Amino acid sequence: MIPNPVRNIGILAHVDAGKTTTTEHLLYLAGQLRKVGRVDDGTAFSDWMEVERARGISVRMAALSLTWQDTAINLIDTPGHVDFSSEVERSLRVLDGAILVISAVDGVDAHTEALWHAIRQAELPVLIYVNKIDRVGTDLDQVTRSIRTLLTQSALPIQEVQGVGRELSDITDLLTETRSSGILEWLADYDEELLEKFLGQSPVSPDRIRQKLAELVASRQVVPILYGASLRAVGVRELLDAVVQFLPAASQAWNQALSGLVFKIERHPRSGRAVFVRLFSGEMRTRDLVLNHTRQLDEKVTQIRKLNGQQQIDTGLLRAGDVAAVYGLNQARIGDVLGSPEGVRHPVSLGEAVLSVDVEPGLNEDPSRLAEALQELDDEDPALAFEWVSETRSCQVKVLGKVQLEILADLLQSRYGLHPEFGPANVLYRETPEKSGEGFVSYTMPKPCWAILRFEISPAERGSGLTYRSQAHPDRLLPRYQKEVERRVPDALQQGLRGWPVTDVNVVLIDGEHHVWHTHPLDFVVATPMAIMDGLTRTGTKLLEPILTFRISAPEEVGGRIMSDLITMRATFESPWTNSGYFTLEGEIPLATSMDYAVELSRSSGGRGSWTSRFHEYREAPPGVGQDRARRGVDPRDRARYILSVRQALKM
Repeated sequence: MIPNPVRNIGILAHVDAGKTTTTEHLLYLAGQLRKVGRVDDGTAFSDWMEVERARGISVRMAALSLTWQDTAINLIDTPGHVDFSSEVERSLRVLDGAILVISAVDGVDAHTEALWHAIRQAELPVLIYVNKIDRVGTDLDQVTRSIRTLLTQSALPIQEVQGVGRELSDITDLLTETRSSGILEWLADYDEELLEKFLGQSPVSPDRIRQKLAELVASRQVVPILYGASLRAVGVRELLDAVVQFLPAASQAWNQALSGLVFKIERHPRSGRAVFVRLFSGEMRTRDLVLNHTRQLDEKVTQIRKLNGQQQIDTGLLRAGDVAAVYGLNQARIGDVLGSPEGVRHPVSLGEAVLSVDVEPGLNEDPSRLAEALQELDDEDPALAFEWVSETRSCQVKVLGKVQLEILADLLQSRYGLHPEFGPANVLYRETPEKSGEGFVSYTMPKPCWAILRFEISPAERGSGLTYRSQAHPDRLLPRYQKEVERRVPDALQQGLRGWPVTDVNVVLIDGEHHVWHTHPLDFVVATPMAIMDGLTRTGTKLLEPILTFRISAPEEVGGRIMSDLITMRATFESPWTNSGYFTLEGEIPLATSMDYAVELSRSSGGRGSWTSRFHEYREAPPGVGQDRARRGVDPRDRARYILSVRQALKM
């Protein structure tokens, strides 16, 4: 018997929209929980980490499962706070559809917009669930207008709410009343048969309406809007029905070559390291030898555990379209492709970490223990970009904001018993070439070695990153040596003239030379950074600073002061709009000037102002803005010391 196709669904929302509460009720209705947990009480099942339960905030995505209408659903509950956006990015790569939860009171905020654009970038069908319709101050007409204005004109309410706020009494399914609801008129624009029946006032069965709606949702032409009050379990059953009816099932390409993605890693005291895998095609069984395409190595699967509510069941089998915890893949990292890369979705970006923090061991604590702990946490969240700085015997991590840093401190204390000291958050700048130029190195001494390289380095379009190509003749520089150079160029650009990563750059290997007897592949490991830095010295570099988009909402009476503050902070913004005594302002602002402005805004507005922001882009910094970064390791421009250090012959 072939089982019903699985749904892999993500639930996304801005913090405090009620996403985790909705998840709890979905699990409870499906019989996976005996009792509904509460976020405020620290009893929510999907908040499985101690720090999540203590703080009432989701930090990691939770991979859950349930069955509804004989359909298996893998549900990925994602963090809502903007500081943990990297978790959302990873989840979007393994989903077949999404539920976007919006608070009926708060409406569409800046982070909700960011989530929407990420969902669209991932090309996922989506349901919008407007939660908290029982709250005082709910205006569903305003919420619907903001959805259509800020997110999509294709949003279609498929329910009608009788009463809102404290007067909430019922939610009616409009799909059974197509003539009065206007849904048939809406869908007729996409279907000639329905158009003829609409114009001829012929009856159309609700099943036909639902079938057409499911087709339009799957093709991302229509986005249904549903309503509810999850804390009171209102509308949650209808949301589950809609998931099964309208969001598409996963592909069941079991007979094709293995293709999967590692999207989550957990460590359990008893069972060890669990690697969560979504298979897009093929099958995986216990004792299979699986190719990690990203790392080019094979590992043996020792156990496969399928999710089943609050339990993991050892099944020994993972099939295309499904998700499971796989054991034995000890070298796998988040983002690794297993088997063939065909069919694996490209990464989606919600922003990037633009703050760096130094982490030093606490009093009488071993630096190596801190490094090991941070390496494990980096394994679970690669966005931390953990780095050990040997010169100072300290660690560096990247963070999106202060909340993430607080959570990191809690994790280090609760899980590892460590009490590290955190330095101030520093803005991560970047460099880019000022002009075009050539970089050259002739690494032929001290023997034995021989590596000659010539690069052309030039500025590239903003946001393009690194573009590399080689036009060196294979007779002068063997292809295997050219490959070694290509691998080393990104590393060589991690520190520019001012110590920051170099981006938006074109690098062309113009020419190179090896020696039949004297050349070793490691010679190009040494030579590449020297040639790159020689080129950057000739091109010069200019500094790029991170720019945020922001949205402020505050009482009108403090509007003048706020706009004055923004001008001082080098912000650019559009004309504000007002509503019910509040004004809203959107614009762009440098991170360096606005890191602590949320606190200042709360103070100046008497706690009534709100600030949301997210990373937008890197932009050229004005003269005098920014700072140099201390170089780690020996500068390749100091040729003699650099060669000695790489050869591990430098006495410190």
